[in-house]
Amino acid sequence: MSNTPLVDSHAHIWTADMPKVANPRHALAYDFTVEQYLAVLDQHGVKMAVLAAASPFGDYNDYMVECLRRHPRLRGTVILEPSVERIVMDQMKRDGVVGVRLFYVNRPIPDMTTFAFRRFLRRIRDLDWHVHLHVEGERLPQVMPVLLEAGVKLVLDHLGRPDPATGVEGEGFQCMLRAIQAGRCWVKMSGAYRLAPQAQEWGRVLVREAGPERLVWASDCPFAGHEGQVTYQETIDWLINCVPDPEARRKIFGETAMGLYFS
Repeated sequence: MSNTPLVDSHAHIWTADMPKVANPRHALAYDFTVEQYLAVLDQHGVKMAVLAAASPFGDYNDYMVECLRRHPRLRGTVILEPSVERIVMDQMKRDGVVGVRLFYVNRPIPDMTTFAFRRFLRRIRDLDWHVHLHVEGERLPQVMPVLLEAGVKLVLDHLGRPDPATGVEGEGFQCMLRAIQAGRCWVKMSGAYRLAPQAQEWGRVLVREAGPERLVWASDCPFAGHEGQVTYQETIDWLINCVPDPEARRKIFGETAMGLYFS
């Protein structure tokens, strides 16, 4: 594709015996180890990757952090409680953590105006981490103002998860575009198989309105909840079909992510 390394900006690893939260979104009763994932990357010529904390394991980040220490080609985002001490975050940064995942899909959004949460966001900002946000597109307007006011960088999962009923015209999608234009927001070109059939159309609008400098490609491997329904290669092919311009593809497949996660 180019000399720019391919970067997978969102994937998960776990072992089946890791502790899970009550009523997890996915059961995940099988292993998908870092060794299995790295083999997939090598098979597809992907050089670098960013691991995302999987919601069923809450703030049990131990396995991921251990893998980040062992593999310099990896970075990660973790799930943390707002009460976490800065000294813990400092060590995680040394280990390769680059952000905190806020996972609110099908969950209540906490009060983000409390002192504890504002302190949490300030520490994320001071570490030059980003908030890795996963929430339904129609609820983005509920959370974006507080995050933008806090001055943190934002990375949104899965095209911002637009509301299929309103798509790119919806307030959530428009809120996302405004955040991108403000200069502190990036969006993952990922998870199309989880979204509506219009996902490719939404992706093309993002490329046109946001530009490839604000977009990163991700596989979402190993496709939790959709195992056996999508392949790794299909996630690559989806972006190729969605973004016909080779220069834009080069940036989305690697250059933007290198600057965001590995600089």
